[in-house]
Parts: sequence; structure tokens; C-alpha cells
Amino acid sequence: MVVPTSKVIYIRLRRKACVRKGQVVKLGQIAQLIVDPVYEKDLHELIIHQPQQEDGNRVLLDMMLIIGKIRERFPDLQIEHYGEPHVLLEITTDNRKANPLLIALVWLLLFIGSGLTIMNFHADVSMLDVHQRIYELMTGKKVEHPLILQIPYSLGIGVGMVLFFNHLFKKKFNEEPSPLEVEMFMYQESVNHYVITEEYSKIHEKGDNQ
Repeated sequence: MVVPTSKVIYIRLRRKACVRKGQVVKLGQIAQLIVDPVYEKDLHELIIHQPQQEDGNRVLLDMMLIIGKIRERFPDLQIEHYGEPHVLLEITTDNRKANPLLIALVWLLLFIGSGLTIMNFHADVSMLDVHQRIYELMTGKKVEHPLILQIPYSLGIGVGMVLFFNHLFKKKFNEEPSPLEVEMFMYQESVNHYVITEEYSKIHEKGDNQ
């Protein structure tokens, strides 16, 4: 029989974890653990939560709940906690294949919408008049369509957008996040903060009712 040399568990919760619908949540899925090898396997397999239908697709697991589950199974363990006091659990369903027709429709709408936005902007600032005036100053001639300026300018818009968003299809030019990725990250952080606040409110309401 192997005798454990230490009865201390060091635990750090992940900020966010995912579990498929209908599956139980185990401690190893939501936390990083440092513990004596005698306890390691049992702790990783320790069931923390069984998602219910009323939970929706997001559940907040508080550290106090996790400590209680560990104490029930291993009452002699001393728990040292680091990092986040909770983990946001996202319950996912089976991934459905994307509909090519829907993708094409969304792409078409975005293409037309962005094109109209650019054209409306150019109309507002009289970009054609500006190009005509620049061409006249440079050559002394006035033309209706100064293509020598308009073609490079149009190509430059496309190249500038590619460089700005740091993406060409699935290829990234460097590891720096694009403005769109930063905005999506900030949006997700705001959503997570809102969900955590709401879930804590529900936990407090349950505690007051009991």
C-alpha cells in the first residue's frame, strides 16, 4: 500500500470550461491540480456537478461548492486555492454542419452592405471631385475619370483592409490580434462578466430562500 507523503491539494480553477450536454462535470475538467499521486486519479474523476435542464447553457461553479465536494470525499485533505474563485461552465450541444446557402447569403449581405457604406462615404466627401482636382493640379488637365488615381486608390482600400484586419482568408500575417479580434474578446469578456454577476445573484437568492 502506498502511503501519501502530503495531504495538501493545490487547486487553480480555469476561467472557463466546456462540457457536452448530458455529461457530468469532473474536477479535472475545470481545474488544474497538484496533489500527491495517491489522490490524483480520484480527484480528477471527482464529480462536481450534473447539469440540469433548468441550468441553460451556462453554469457558474463557485469555489465553495467545489471545496464542499472535495471535503465530502477526502475530509483529511488540506485545500490551497489559487486564482479565480469560480469557473464559468459552458454546456455545448452537437455541432451542426454549416449550411453553404446560409453562408453565401450572409457573405452577399455583408459584401453589399460594406460596398454601399464605402460608396456613401465617398459621395459624402466628394471623393470624385477630389481626385479630379488632384489630377488637374498634377497634369494641368481636367478629366471626368482620373483612372490613374482611382484604380490605385481602389486597390489600396482592399489591401488596407486586409492589413488592418491582419487576415487573408485563414492566414494571419503575424501574431498580433486584429481590431476585430480585440473587439470580440472585449465583447466576450463583458458577456462572461454579466453571466457571472447574474449567476451569483441566483446563488444568493437560493441561499436567502433556504
